[in-house]
Amino acid sequence: MSDGSIGRPRIVAIVNQKGGVGKTTTAINLGAALAEAGKKVAVIDLDPQGNASTGLGIEAEDRDRTTYDLILEGMDLIDVLQGTRIPNLFVVPATADLSSADVEMLSKGHRTALLKEALDPEKIDAIGLDFIFIDCPPSLSLLTINAMVAADSVLVPLQSEFFALEGLSQLMVTVREVRQSANPKLGIEGIVLTMYDGRNKLAQGVQADARDTLGELVFQTIIPRNVRVSEAPSYAQPVTEYDPVSKGSIAYRALADEFVARHRA
Repeated sequence: MSDGSIGRPRIVAIVNQKGGVGKTTTAINLGAALAEAGKKVAVIDLDPQGNASTGLGIEAEDRDRTTYDLILEGMDLIDVLQGTRIPNLFVVPATADLSSADVEMLSKGHRTALLKEALDPEKIDAIGLDFIFIDCPPSLSLLTINAMVAADSVLVPLQSEFFALEGLSQLMVTVREVRQSANPKLGIEGIVLTMYDGRNKLAQGVQADARDTLGELVFQTIIPRNVRVSEAPSYAQPVTEYDPVSKGSIAYRALADEFVARHRA
């Protein structure tokens, strides 16, 4: 449980250059599970599609202040945060305006550090957040690099499918490059296996390969392929609210527990 003290939040970039692997789903549902457990969490929607914003119930007409304003207009985090229907869970929404951000950033000399500057501890510590999750777009774009430069760590959803580990190796190269050039403290929060079907031999093989290759970086908790998880965004709700007793909800609560336990160790 959050003790209510004011301090620096842990900033976690949720990253995978492949689409459809569960980045946004993880940002929404891990955030909601942590909030349910008493943590104060913000999700920064860094994807121009704005799916995390939609999934947390922020209608398009209600996105007056957005991630674009945070990064390119110099607004403070406190001024762009919006509450959600989940107590303790906040979001900085995104709109299609963010799609031009990569081009606009190119004209700025500190273009890879714009989000880091926006999340400077002196600007955000008084808000009292425990965690900030950055939901990245499905590419290793300048927006994603900004997230890595700003973050303490990266959390990687890994879909249990063919070529999953090949894509992961490419991502790890990028993480290493960011460490060497702009953020030497960037860590790997962990790898989360998503959309897992235990009846599928390929999924079993991906899990075995991931654990053999990456060891304890892979969370013990596995997110199953679950229809309730898929349905929840269409109702603008985390699965923990949409169907609190579903297998997906149970899995994300277990992931939240494991996530917090890693930081107690």
